[in-house]
Amino acid sequence: MTSTDLLTRADVLRHGRTPFVLATVVRVERPTSAKPGDGALVLPDGTVEGFVGGTCAELTVQQQGLRVLKTGESLLLRITPTTDAEAERAQEAGEGLMTVANPCLSGGTLDIFLEANLPPPLAYVYGEAPIARALLDIGRVLGFDVRPASPRQPLPPDLDVVAIAMHGRDEGPVVKEAVRAGVPYIGLVASPKRGTALLDGLGLTEQQRTHVHTPAGLDIGARTPPEVALSVYAEVIALRPRAARDVHPEADADTAQAEAVDPVCGMTVAITSTTLSLDRDGTRVYFCGPGCRHAFTDDPSRYAHD
Repeated sequence: MTSTDLLTRADVLRHGRTPFVLATVVRVERPTSAKPGDGALVLPDGTVEGFVGGTCAELTVQQQGLRVLKTGESLLLRITPTTDAEAERAQEAGEGLMTVANPCLSGGTLDIFLEANLPPPLAYVYGEAPIARALLDIGRVLGFDVRPASPRQPLPPDLDVVAIAMHGRDEGPVVKEAVRAGVPYIGLVASPKRGTALLDGLGLTEQQRTHVHTPAGLDIGARTPPEVALSVYAEVIALRPRAARDVHPEADADTAQAEAVDPVCGMTVAITSTTLSLDRDGTRVYFCGPGCRHAFTDDPSRYAHD
């Protein structure tokens, strides 16, 4: 895959709202098979498209790329054959640098920049009045993927925001569908009295009602349609979850990528649908590549550990 092919593929993924990581080799210490400028894409299912080095380097990029997809934070990845202790000391050199000791490397070191490419928040706006138009305009300025929607339009699974400014016209079915779909933010532009009356008539549970914000938006004294729209997005941003480590340090386990250690070479590999593995005495064993799997198959007892 040429660099042009890679960038074209990245554009296709962006237009399809598919998250990915762009991995670019920025520095090498030979011997390495990769050179500066080589690149690859890491997809959510663990697929790696492109070239950033041999199998061992690619697996490390896959593993760290999947982590970047979860955190949304880009980083500079250094892959080196040094010992774990040396790698840990090197990792302390600066924020945003991840150093991984990979025993499979042939002796060289790779610096690879992993850039997170996540789709912008997707917002559906219902209504045709001035507030609805302002919600579309201001949402685009803020970087949201904001689209006008109709009540009969199906809701995509990655929808983040539903903003309803229909002023009493068939709002109920839209609210119920958004609640049923589990949309993270549902904002109904209405007076407190009308909003409460509408929710009372929908038969929602108390838990379901907590997902509907009415009157939509923070109380900033908004009067004009643009000010109302701004207050709605301010509420969306205020309620946006922070990174798991900023809210609950113990939540790291919820976002951690499943991993296993290759019993032959000792390399840590990400567990995906493409990871090489086999069953041994009722236990699934994972490998970095065909060579390690063949070595294990030839003599499993050699790699048994107490």
